[in-house]
Amino acid sequence: MEKPKKALNNLQLRLLAGVLGGALFIGAIYWNEWTFFMLFLALTVLGLLEFYRLLSTKGFQPNRVIGVGLGVELYLLGFAVEEGAIASDWLFLLPPVMLLALVAELYRKKEQPFTNAALTLVGVFYIAAPFTLLHVLAFLPGRYSWQIILGIMFLIWASDTGAYAAGKSFGKNKLFPRISPGKTWEGWVGGMLLSIGVAWLLARYFPDLALEHWLGVAVLVSVFGVLGDLVESMLKRSLGVKDSGTLIPGHGGILDRFDSLILVVPFVVAFLELVW
Repeated sequence: MEKPKKALNNLQLRLLAGVLGGALFIGAIYWNEWTFFMLFLALTVLGLLEFYRLLSTKGFQPNRVIGVGLGVELYLLGFAVEEGAIASDWLFLLPPVMLLALVAELYRKKEQPFTNAALTLVGVFYIAAPFTLLHVLAFLPGRYSWQIILGIMFLIWASDTGAYAAGKSFGKNKLFPRISPGKTWEGWVGGMLLSIGVAWLLARYFPDLALEHWLGVAVLVSVFGVLGDLVESMLKRSLGVKDSGTLIPGHGGILDRFDSLILVVPFVVAFLELVW
């Protein structure tokens, strides 16, 4: 009786964490640009710390202080530029400051200094840069648009839900068995169809983007959301871990929850900047 009871408790904990976390997440994005800003600033810092901790389990020695500092600087500058507080010229500070990751290795006296500096910058590029690009989407209409940010999240959730349901019901042909044996082509199609259906609804109730834009975003989410999940799975397999962290009860870590968003955002930004 102990195992079923434990499984039930884990499921209840997972559901509770999902409901409370989802409510907090949606509320922060909807309320105003400052709660949105604080939410993703926290996710940037926590995601970077999680990434560097994962690397340390295999003996790598990225510079956490420099990495988090660079990530926060990138995030703050990106928000300030898009919000209109400073000119875009301030972004020229980033290249010289990022080179400090190499300078810092002179004083750390660690083995493999260039590997350490490279992995430090990979964390900034992989985690902080996509979260920073969210500011471009949030202020795309010239003002803060919670509709665009929440709409993208709804599309990601729809894609995940559709893929899970279709994969469980019809899945036979493996999508990428070397990295994720559970994913199937049938699941991917189901995720895309549900995401496109949700995009049609978003165009009716979230008019900050036109129908053709929402449909384009839905296709990008369906493709690159899955690839983002696979990239994070590849990272975990290479490091020999099951979950990226334990921060969210029953759901894993920051990278487990936002792996799709991390890869989706740069492609959505490129698409909307080209067609806007």
